Amino acid sequence: MFFVGGLILLALGIALTIKGKDLGISPWDVFHYGLFLHFGLTIGLWSILAGLTIVLVTSVFTRTFPQIGTFLNMILVGLFIDFFNWLLPNIELFWLEVIVFILGILISAYGVGIYVAPNLGAGPRDSVMLLINKATGWKVSRVRNGIECVVCLAGFLLGGPVGIGTILVVLFMGNIVGYAIPHSKQLLDFVIRRGDRDENLNQRTLRLNHHD
Repeated sequence: MFFVGGLILLALGIALTIKGKDLGISPWDVFHYGLFLHFGLTIGLWSILAGLTIVLVTSVFTRTFPQIGTFLNMILVGLFIDFFNWLLPNIELFWLEVIVFILGILISAYGVGIYVAPNLGAGPRDSVMLLINKATGWKVSRVRNGIECVVCLAGFLLGGPVGIGTILVVLFMGNIVGYAIPHSKQLLDFVIRRGDRDENLNQRTLRLNHHD
């Protein structure tokens, strides 16, 4: 539940930034949006197809089968991006776009933190980042920034929206995710402890009722 909830929040955050696209959107979403403009389909479906390509490539190079969480991440995020893009209204006022965009960044970051907390598998894009890091020894931050620059440039050439918001995502998303992950793990631990406590109380009640 925690994992899927995090993916839903991540998709909602991405959809909100897309609704505020006049400010620019995140590098990967610039790429997906550019593919959507040129070839049709939907932004969410291009997110799934790009993720599937990355999963296949990393699987070949690492000779390993991805965790189930990687597939769920790839499919559910894409589906929910399209759902929220359909559900949320288009925004005409610039000041409202700014609010929605900032809200989208925060929700996306905590969505990442919540889906990462159960440790059920990284998303496709995080997997290729870790693969390059392991193969080259370069810092994760450098690898991440390099990948995002390449896909952002490709998306820009395809007509995707690049702006100050894109720069904000690159500069601050990682830091916000850094805060979100430990908070999410603490919340998950609390939920698990609460569940264990409630289960123990229920078992005691059942035993008492049985003796009676």
